[in-house]
Order: sequence, then C-alpha cells, then structure tokens
Amino acid sequence: MSRKVGIIGVGNVGSTLAYTLASKNICDEIVLKDIRENILEAMSLDVSQAASAASSKTKVSGVVKACEFKDCDIVVITAGIPRKPGMSRDDLLLTNAKIMQAVVNETIEYNSNAIILIVSNPLDAMVYTALKTSSHPKEKIIGMAGILDSSRMAHFISKKLDISSDEIETSVMGGHGDTMVPLSNFTKVQGKNLSEFLSEDEILDIMEKTRNGGAQIVKALGNGSAYYAPAYSTSLMVEAILNDTKETYPCAVLLNGEYGYENIVAGVPIVLGKNGCEEIIELDLNDEQKEQFKNSIDSVLELTSTLDQKFF
Repeated sequence: MSRKVGIIGVGNVGSTLAYTLASKNICDEIVLKDIRENILEAMSLDVSQAASAASSKTKVSGVVKACEFKDCDIVVITAGIPRKPGMSRDDLLLTNAKIMQAVVNETIEYNSNAIILIVSNPLDAMVYTALKTSSHPKEKIIGMAGILDSSRMAHFISKKLDISSDEIETSVMGGHGDTMVPLSNFTKVQGKNLSEFLSEDEILDIMEKTRNGGAQIVKALGNGSAYYAPAYSTSLMVEAILNDTKETYPCAVLLNGEYGYENIVAGVPIVLGKNGCEEIIELDLNDEQKEQFKNSIDSVLELTSTLDQKFF
C-alpha cells in the first residue's frame, strides 16, 4: 500500500522536512501545498532532484487546489508566520490561529483518515486550535515539540561533557516555550543519572539553555527561526507512525485526566504508532517538577483562554 505524506507550508521547516523524508526514502509519495505557487514549484523540483540524487523512490509533487491535496496518511502543518527577533511564540497566537482554522478544515475534508502533525507556533495553542476547530479524533492531532526540545537538551549536555549525543537520553515536558520542563532526573548519560556527571548548578544552567534554545537561534539569525532540528524531529514522528514502531516520544497532545489535567494541550511522553498517539505515559514527577508542569500548563491556559474568547 502506498504511503503518502502531505506537507502544508513549504518554508524552511516544510521544505527541509520534505527533503529529509525523500532522501531517507521513508514514504512512497510526498505532496506539498503552499499559497506561494513559485516557492511551491521550486521546492517540488528541488526536493525531487535531491531524491533522485539519493536514489530514493519517493515521488514529490506540489499542488495548489485543496481537492488535489488528498488521501494522505499523514499531514504535517507548518503553515503560519514565523517568529521574529523580540517576538515570543505567544505573539504569533491570533494570526496563526486563523491560519490553522482554515488549513485544518480544508485538510480534513480531503484527508479524513490522516494523522495530523502540527509544527506551527505557538505549538500547544495551535494543536488546541486544530482540535477545537475539527471533530478529528484527538489521538490523530499531535504537536511536534518535545523531541526538538529534548534534542536541544542533549546537545547542551553533549557540549558540556564532550561526549556524543547518542550516549544521552533526555526528556522535556510541558508547553513548547519558556516554561517547558526539562526532566533532569529522567535524563541518562551512558546509562547513568545526569547528577553523576554534573553539579546541580551545571544542570540548572543546561535546563535554562534548553528553554531558550529556540530564541538563541532566532536572535542569531536576525530574520527567521530554527528549521533543521524541527524538521528532523518531525521526520522521526512520521517514521514512527508509518512503520508502527511504538516509539516513545514527548509530543503535544490533549490531556483528559492524565497528570490531573483536563481539556488542555501539553507535551508529555506518548507512544507513537500507526494510530497516532496510542498511549500517554504518566511519569512519576517529583514535587518540584509537578509545580513546574503546573506553571507550564497555566501559561498554555492563558493562550487557549484567549482563543476560546476569540474563536470558540
């Protein structure tokens, strides 16, 4: 059976994701959609030629009409305006929520069985918008954030200890923003607790760098935001779903009682498979982490309350 992935928005993240999926031969077909027809044409050609260079069998095409963007197994939404210097993810809220509403309604009409992966910021609020806008099953609307945030934490540990990232296991919970919760006590280095390698102050410094990892890139670029790491992180989710690997990844999903919260989107560890979010894993958080997670939930609630007032 043909495995088809659709990507809406072929800016830096969307086009890099398409390139990653095509070059790794993860799926049979990739269909791209964007309102900028010249960019759509260029990226379709460029990624197709990259696939040829990689001897990949993945077919890549671009479409303009909604009715041509159909029958996808997975749809990745990266559409929205990007974050600029001095702009928080929260500043993007209302503009990107309007875009998300339009995109989700149109997408589900022609892709009723698709699992929808959302990358647009502010991430948790955009997942909430997609869920409230549609009647799509909650396990099939998932936000990409925790994998990215965890990779940033692993990067900073790797630099500090001068070891390879593949010897490090990390996890980050909560909203995708300044209130995210890096879980140092669930972090392993060469199979051992992080505290065996770093002092408490060093761990706190890495946690703070993790929270500001995206903003650091935005500041350095001056115009734009990260795209290689977000795109690759999203490709891992696509791969887990298409291959039904049951990987455990931190992702943004709707909580209905888990961790004691209802009707709120937050990043938590989940099992990813062919049905999307197949299980939410509840970690045994300590009191400090519970408080930090509550603060993160509260920051997401501020955004979703605004959305409820404006749209729902």
